[in-house]
Amino acid sequence: MVYLPTTLAQELGFYREEGLDVELQDFAGGAKALQALVGRSADVVCGFYDHTIQMAAEGRALVAFVTMLRFPGLVLVTSPQSAGSVKTIEDLKGRIAGVTTAGSSSQMLLAYLLQRHGVPSDSVSITAIGSAATAIAAIEHGKVDAGMMADPSFTLVVKRNPGARVLADLRTAEGVKAAFGTDTYPASVLYSTADWIRTNHDAAAKLARAITRTLTWMQTHSPQEIADRTPKTLRGEDDALYVEALKASMPMFSPDGAMTADGAEQVHALLAGSIEKVRGARIDVAKTYTNEFVHGR
Repeated sequence: MVYLPTTLAQELGFYREEGLDVELQDFAGGAKALQALVGRSADVVCGFYDHTIQMAAEGRALVAFVTMLRFPGLVLVTSPQSAGSVKTIEDLKGRIAGVTTAGSSSQMLLAYLLQRHGVPSDSVSITAIGSAATAIAAIEHGKVDAGMMADPSFTLVVKRNPGARVLADLRTAEGVKAAFGTDTYPASVLYSTADWIRTNHDAAAKLARAITRTLTWMQTHSPQEIADRTPKTLRGEDDALYVEALKASMPMFSPDGAMTADGAEQVHALLAGSIEKVRGARIDVAKTYTNEFVHGR
């Protein structure tokens, strides 16, 4: 669901109306999608904004050009088996925690949460649990003590396992404030290399328009109507549950596709606090995103 606008834009015909032929490729996590961009098997990534800052620390110029999420949309939830003993993030010390893939934004966010709660990162065993079905299985079978999950998988898990305990909910402003002490934390964006955007300016503008049109459409339609336009492969078998998950997650979607300077700085500050290479690099945050295409529409 954190990447839903990219799929909806295709289902609603907005890419086609903008004169674009878009092929969507699904990867196990943001780190894999980034690899595809670096390896030039993808032109644009739908991933979390923090990757542009992490790559800037390595001297690579990546630019986010439309923002889909104001909040990360992830939830740190315990397995039903660990809910009795893991009541706070501090209780994860000496435990196993799941993220989508190694190097993913979910791992970075977990690392920051652990640090903020005084839990040494090397005291928690981090393992990849993927997303959707694999993440659900890992949580429900107790393969991990807690895991970072996105909707609708999270809503499904807590509905089937009401004893599972939420340790951090990053789908709403209140949850982000409680977890990070910030009012916003921009998450999923469309980003590409600065070179690609410069040489494909028109295509970038059309992509940004297609996504901002989708975000506007989402703001003016009910969760049920949004679910009706979402492919069955993404909704899963329980349509009512998907609508329930959408209702809980709607606050995370940006209304206009714009990146705020404060939000970008918050992401940089959090990354600098938990990643040494970011902390030691001189990064011009303003060069890691542009609102040219969303403000210019």
